Amino acid sequence: MLTLTEKEVENIAGLLLKGMICFYQIDNKKIHHMPDDEDYFNYDLTPEEEDVLDEIDENPDNYAEFTKMELNQEHQMMEVFTEREVKERGFQDELFNALSKPKVATGFKFLIDSSGKYNDKWKEYRLLKYKDWVKEQVDSFNFSEE
Repeated sequence: MLTLTEKEVENIAGLLLKGMICFYQIDNKKIHHMPDDEDYFNYDLTPEEEDVLDEIDENPDNYAEFTKMELNQEHQMMEVFTEREVKERGFQDELFNALSKPKVATGFKFLIDSSGKYNDKWKEYRLLKYKDWVKEQVDSFNFSEE
């Protein structure tokens, strides 16, 4: 049964938010991470990363993989944040408008960053939701092991 400390959950969530993919080595309780190849097409793996991937191929039951949210999950998280946390109707409308256009994350982030008021609130909210996401993946891993 996989269990993570709150610090490990936060560490993995932070790495996922930076575009990494994480592998938790169960026997050593160690977190390995590398850029998610969806985000870094031209990234060359380091010898250490290649060794980790080889070890995962040889002993997959000893590793739990953690990935970032899907785009639709991210979009839903932005919508819920806008509905629940943004109190100014005009700014809320701007955010919903950004969420209805292409490049949703870019437009949303630009508005949040330029708001000043909601920048820190968004980062805290997003980290909290990613911590929940990591815990969901732990539950899923444990369920699949049964």
